[in-house]
Amino acid sequence: MRSVFVTMISFALASVALCAQAKELASNDRFMCSWGAGTAARAQELKLAGVSLYAARQKIQAYKFDKAWMRMMAMGITEQTYDSKSRYKPADVRKNFYEDCVRFKLARK
Repeated sequence: MRSVFVTMISFALASVALCAQAKELASNDRFMCSWGAGTAARAQELKLAGVSLYAARQKIQAYKFDKAWMRMMAMGITEQTYDSKSRYKPADVRKNFYEDCVRFKLARK
């Protein structure tokens, strides 16, 4: 019981630390992480719905992106999502992608 309590406290402290560090990110880094998380969640939705990777790529090609880097990044995220064996819900994929992206951006500083 005590080890469960200690584990819960350490997770809570890690979450608080991550939230505090997220404020240090530049707004463009936060935007990129948020956009990428949304893209990964959408790719997971398509994958779970049985849409082929080819059809998902066609959807990306037809979409108008605001910035030049977004199309290739969306293709990469989609391919990695389809290569994964995970069956997570899209909301969980979005959350995990965002947290990992923030962690990565902060580690680079």
